[in-house]
Amino acid sequence: MSYGDPNNPYGAPQGQQQPQQGYGYPQQQGQAPGYGYPQAPPVGQAAYGATAPMASMPGSVSAARVMLWVIVGLQVLGVALFAFAAVAIDKAKDDAAFKQFADYPTGALWGFAVFALAWLVWAAYLATKFTSGGNGVRVTVLVFGVITAVLGLYPFTLVGIVHLVLGILIAVFAGNSKGKAWFNRPR
Repeated sequence: MSYGDPNNPYGAPQGQQQPQQGYGYPQQQGQAPGYGYPQAPPVGQAAYGATAPMASMPGSVSAARVMLWVIVGLQVLGVALFAFAAVAIDKAKDDAAFKQFADYPTGALWGFAVFALAWLVWAAYLATKFTSGGNGVRVTVLVFGVITAVLGLYPFTLVGIVHLVLGILIAVFAGNSKGKAWFNRPR
């Protein structure tokens, strides 16, 4: 039995035109119209509406990683600045010309240097985990971005504007749908 056979119960009813290609009924390659199973998806695509696994990092997620490395660089400068200031004030306390610095607590500067160093290490660790990390890394990056933005506002207002902007952008880029898809991808 073929499609044009009048005795075929699955064929078009007698007296009606069969659909022609070009009239809204595209003919698929490799099968007669109206017969068989749906064709398999082309190679490289996932079947039945599933999305193919991500092969490369989306641009916004990559930008968030670059921003983490920028924060690492800024923290290196911060550690150096705080340490240099603490050493300079300790040296100036011994000089009679700089007695106004005698009451300045250099321990606070060393504390800021240690805090900046810890922030540097945390940012570098997160930036290295972007390729292999899962949803936990994504949540940690979101928390890091929000805390960075808050700290950029309050205690370090003058130099913290850059940290404020970077923290907000990191949180947005890691938290959007592309960031979620990247960190939840099958590995």
